[in-house]
Amino acid sequence: MNISGNTIFIPGATSGIGLALALRLRDRGNTVIVGGRREDRLMTIATEHPGIRTMRIDTTDTDSIDEASRAVVAEHPELNVLITMAGVMRVEDWTTPSGFLATAEETVTTNILGPIRLIAAFIEHLRAQPDATIMTVSSGLAFAPLRVTPTYNASKAAIHMLSESLRLQLSGSSVSVLELEPPAVRTALMPGHEENEAAMPLDEFIEEVMSLIESQPEATEIQVERVKFLRYGEARGDYDQVVATVNRTDPHGR
Repeated sequence: MNISGNTIFIPGATSGIGLALALRLRDRGNTVIVGGRREDRLMTIATEHPGIRTMRIDTTDTDSIDEASRAVVAEHPELNVLITMAGVMRVEDWTTPSGFLATAEETVTTNILGPIRLIAAFIEHLRAQPDATIMTVSSGLAFAPLRVTPTYNASKAAIHMLSESLRLQLSGSSVSVLELEPPAVRTALMPGHEENEAAMPLDEFIEEVMSLIESQPEATEIQVERVKFLRYGEARGDYDQVVATVNRTDPHGR
């Protein structure tokens, strides 16, 4: 993915990693459209951050995705980058159905079906562009689980394998697939996580991500140094130690 000169749609980018990435991409000469469910939040972003476009979209609603995708393409026919940022993370207790079933279904709908539906809505348009990118967002927890968030872990593992598979299918086309793999980052993804000292400061994470995108335009995975501890535990042969460390030091992490 080139660092500049793109038209980028980022559903689920009204806060946290998504908004921070949107602002940095805007500053590097890209046209950026931020998507979200809350009209008031979108209006605030448009007011506070000149140059950022906005589009209402609910990635759990197929009709909303269809409507937003048509509007984005109509207003920005040069769109060539889709970043499937929307996601939720919930603590679950799988010892009883009341402790996990509702949140598990919500997580699967948002974290797995959302990206799938978004890609379905934009794939034909992106394939018609001379140079396009689909950026998926998994997590370090796709590779080493956090005990208290089973469905989140599973959803991000699914996104990782979806990215690998989609990359194979799109091989030889004009569309590249780039997977962003965050470690624990200080955002409001979970209550209290913004103050989690075990997590990476948001500004540091975004700075490293932008540097990696710029220096590795042909990359298939964006991995800041902190996530490699999780990403390569099995390859190094210390997976059990990685899992133990994650669950000891980061009880509410990504």
